[in-house]
Amino acid sequence: MAITIDHSALLRLLQLVSPALPVGAFSYSEGVETLVVQGHLGDRTMLQHWLTQELRYGGIRLEAAIATRAHQNLHNPERLLYWNQWLTASRDTAELRQQSGQMGRALVRLAQNLHPELQPLFAACGTPCNFAVAFGIVAAHWQIDRQTMLLGYLQSWAANLVGAAVKLVPLGQTDGQRCLLELMPELTAAAETIVQLPDDELWVSAWGGAIASMHHETLYTRLFRS
Repeated sequence: MAITIDHSALLRLLQLVSPALPVGAFSYSEGVETLVVQGHLGDRTMLQHWLTQELRYGGIRLEAAIATRAHQNLHNPERLLYWNQWLTASRDTAELRQQSGQMGRALVRLAQNLHPELQPLFAACGTPCNFAVAFGIVAAHWQIDRQTMLLGYLQSWAANLVGAAVKLVPLGQTDGQRCLLELMPELTAAAETIVQLPDDELWVSAWGGAIASMHHETLYTRLFRS
């Protein structure tokens, strides 16, 4: 499916997914650190396979789907609260809940400074406002369409985990960029699928990621917070 986007919306999306956005995404690996330490993820092929399976079956599907619902319900505080609580309840581990909450708080703080009129919407979400929910609210306010928002959200997620793997495996920078390029068809397919997901198909099969996250807090040494 071809996507058209005006230049202003594109610039806003690039700002929202930029590594310079002060939300602390770089400090999280979402279990990748555990997988590397345990020897389950040791080269580019293994990393790409892991990220592909996460895009097809993992928790990122739920995050992205809830971002679309926040986008759709920009002016419906009750639904924003419902989906924010739903996403909190779906988090498998303490570290994943902490990540979602910490990044959400940082994005809310930034967005409220840039757009004070959004404060009532963020307040309606409850505390903490999860990152995916805050992301959807800001994207809707900046008039970024849902599917384009999803592509940005998913690509930013993949780039962050590839960056973590470059440090941890370690991978060369070229291998990291090759991995991102080869993931493009999966990112596009995931965005096209997630934007159409009905509420009764919000499921994941993410036990591998959940176990990796659970083990992370007991690692002897850690570079990342999840």
